[in-house]
Amino acid sequence: MLNTEDLITEILNSFARLDYIKPEEIPNIDLYMDQVTTFMDSRLASSRRYDSDKILTKTMINNYAKNKLLPPPVKKKYSRNHMLMLIFIYYFKNLLSINDIQKILSPISEKYFQTEGELNLEALYEEVFSLEKSEIKGLKEDVLAKFQESRNTFREAPEEDQDFLQLFAFICMLSYDIYVRKQIIEKLIDNALEDNPR
Repeated sequence: MLNTEDLITEILNSFARLDYIKPEEIPNIDLYMDQVTTFMDSRLASSRRYDSDKILTKTMINNYAKNKLLPPPVKKKYSRNHMLMLIFIYYFKNLLSINDIQKILSPISEKYFQTEGELNLEALYEEVFSLEKSEIKGLKEDVLAKFQESRNTFREAPEEDQDFLQLFAFICMLSYDIYVRKQIIEKLIDNALEDNPR
């Protein structure tokens, strides 16, 4: 197991790699499917777990359109708004079902996808991701606190087993946190979104 200092450095480095695609980085021209996948692969490469992981494939994009998560392309081309929707989908798909993502994004797509006014899809995207960036400090503190708490577990275990068991405790704590947050998200989708249709 990594020592505490190495683990903290590793955690801080992983948070430093967390970034989002800024709207100004998205090309101002509509893109064909291959250009979309290439762009997303290059901009979100740091979020891959393995080098062989695909960020977005043609099949995925076609499935998103088929499941009405993404408006269909116009003459086989994808606009900046398509790209913004794909980024939202990318982050949600690691946590939520296609059905849940559809419930979240349908009202956004219906109301803001074609909007040119001040409150448009790009403005929503920038607002949401500005909130995400402000969360990083609190996330760092929370993860480090959980790590310290896990180091206080299994003190009575045989010495040769302590590091592994403490790592197991740390992983369990982080996993439980994700589980609870996922439950909250699902309850919000099932109740708030169902009760307050657009």
